[in-house]
Amino acid sequence: MSKMNDGASSSRRGGGGETVVMDQGRLRSSCGYCKSTSRTSISHGLLAQSIKAEDYQDLLDRGWRRSGCFLYKPEMESTCCPPYTIRLKACDFVPSKEQVRVQKKMQRLVEGTLNQRKLDQFEEMNSTECYINSCNNESLASNSSEMFLEKPSSGKNEYKFKEDEFLQVLSNEINNAISACLDRGEFPSIQFPKAIVKKVKPQAKRKLTEDLLYTSNIPFQIAALLKRAQSAHGNNSPAGLNNPCQNGGSLDIPPNIIAEALSSSIKWDDQPFGLLVKACNGHLNFYSSTDQSNYSDFVSNIEACTQTFVTARGQNKESCSTDSIAKIPFKKQKLEIRMKRSSFDPEEFALYKRYQINIHGDLPEKVTESSYRRFLVDTPIIFVPPASGARSVPPCGFGSFHQQYVIDGKLVAVGVVDILPRCLSSKYLFWDPDLAFLSLGKYSALQEISWVKDSRDHCPSLQYYYLGYYIHSCNKMRYKAAYRPSELLCPLRYEWVPFDIARPLLDKKSYVVLSDFATRPYQASSTGTSIRDYNGSSMSSGNERGEAGADHEVLDADEYNKSDVEVSREPLRNELMMFNVGNILIDLHGSRLRFKNLRQLFDPTEKRFIRELELQLERFVTVVGNELSSRIIYSLG
Repeated sequence: MSKMNDGASSSRRGGGGETVVMDQGRLRSSCGYCKSTSRTSISHGLLAQSIKAEDYQDLLDRGWRRSGCFLYKPEMESTCCPPYTIRLKACDFVPSKEQVRVQKKMQRLVEGTLNQRKLDQFEEMNSTECYINSCNNESLASNSSEMFLEKPSSGKNEYKFKEDEFLQVLSNEINNAISACLDRGEFPSIQFPKAIVKKVKPQAKRKLTEDLLYTSNIPFQIAALLKRAQSAHGNNSPAGLNNPCQNGGSLDIPPNIIAEALSSSIKWDDQPFGLLVKACNGHLNFYSSTDQSNYSDFVSNIEACTQTFVTARGQNKESCSTDSIAKIPFKKQKLEIRMKRSSFDPEEFALYKRYQINIHGDLPEKVTESSYRRFLVDTPIIFVPPASGARSVPPCGFGSFHQQYVIDGKLVAVGVVDILPRCLSSKYLFWDPDLAFLSLGKYSALQEISWVKDSRDHCPSLQYYYLGYYIHSCNKMRYKAAYRPSELLCPLRYEWVPFDIARPLLDKKSYVVLSDFATRPYQASSTGTSIRDYNGSSMSSGNERGEAGADHEVLDADEYNKSDVEVSREPLRNELMMFNVGNILIDLHGSRLRFKNLRQLFDPTEKRFIRELELQLERFVTVVGNELSSRIIYSLG
């Protein structure tokens, strides 16, 4: 190669304020969502030496994300679990009832009115504020009385059992068991129906057994769905199948095997509600325990326990003398939320390690300080300090931050976020496993939305809250759609499409050019899916925190044929034709020059290298876009 000069076409690397990246090319890896063992996750990668806040904002709006200094953009047409960038305009946010309950729960904790007694015996039921305390086989339903026991009328002191609400609690338990089986890979990762629990009729009991109270046929529904999935895929199983119970690699799994798997996944301590759950001939059955011989005894037991609780609590303003059921008053607590620039903090790392080990099941030796730094501390985003009197930068500045949640001086949660010109981008959250009852993932998301609203006074352009990636085929990533009204990014034209329009399309096919349908009126999904399906259960409840699901195309997708995708690709071809890769600024060993000038420095024998580099630059333009390609410095190392 000829010697490079430092003439007009070349400049020395300056200080900060430049976006410099190294192209990592097209990458394949195993998928953390569908748990595929083959390399089905496909993305483009960039290693960023530095990046301006506005450039990273523009990359987000083209489907990119970062992990430390590594930037990645999934190849949506090819990857197994297509992730769509999801955002919401903070000023339009409307909290759901569940989200309001989460906020009120934290408020009660701060005010000292939240009953924290024996939290390790409490289980937070899905989308409820119900805690069940099981003591010596006696179902003492304190807060649960408000859930499935009707309040007595004036002058009476008797509680009436509300069975519909109780059946929903049992249904939620089965749905949680299905999610657990998906996480362990016992079921193939496709979208399953919601479980429904029904009361067993008296005439059916006479044929079976008197202690059978409730039942669900969800194992039969799952078995039928798996069989249809196998037919749709021919002899090949859908991605993510790792089922120890599978029948010779077939998806034709008998309902009784599915029922056994679900039954073993429902973990109850001390038989709450006085019920036992068992698998029987493909059904999931709920039986009364041995000390309750029939349904009347079961209902009487719950009503009696609640009556005992009400009496002991002292509805007549009398003091409670029974320690086992007394409501313990707690002092008021101070909640502080601090925004600090991204840096290593030993206290944060200790909390992160506890979280990863207890919540995600990581091995202690795998949670190292170096891996933590690479993932959540290192950042290529150049910090922009606030300008005095200017209304273009928020008080904290632009850059990467750790938002700390501190209760009475103790660090309980950390949200890792990027503050950019148009959004707060939520990256990750880790929290104290002992405080799972506070739903800190949901609470932190609500606080981040509130922060965006408040910041508009200082930075009017900062209007959006980015929740990361929404993966429709991954059940545990659907919770992000519960923050409404949200939008998904079209993977081809990079236009924002309302989630209510995108959802029925994604019910039918995992990869959709959403902007093709952006002007269509919203129609309910043919699968009958409601927004409740997206209120989500997430043990991590926030950003990049659950891993399950898979790419699936089981349902009819005739509406989205191959020609749709081929025609839609034309904008990208036009974009490449409009941009001259010769104008890309190249960094080679600290010297800068345009690619068109670099070509002239190589000998004819080195034309092959130049041609390969030109092809890399063309691919770079297609994934980054014309505007960013003209601003980003392309480093060759």
